[in-house]
Amino acid sequence: MNKKILIIEDEKKIVQILKAYLEQENYKVVYAYDGKSALEIFERENFDLVILDLLLPEVSGEEICQIIREKSRIPILILSARSLDE
Repeated sequence: MNKKILIIEDEKKIVQILKAYLEQENYKVVYAYDGKSALEIFERENFDLVILDLLLPEVSGEEICQIIREKSRIPILILSARSLDE
């Protein structure tokens, strides 16, 4: 059974690159370009990993991380262009 990964990233080019590499390794990839749709998808489906951008439209990556963590212990990889640690 293939592992399923949710990519939450607003830059379509980054999503397509990640998706191509992950699918090449036989992962099933689902993606969302904004925080609101990401949360809707997360509620509907089960995932083995979330790759999460922090700078998202609608709902921030930090909020998404908190919401996911309240419901699940799924691994979350943060993908961000921020230059400072906060």
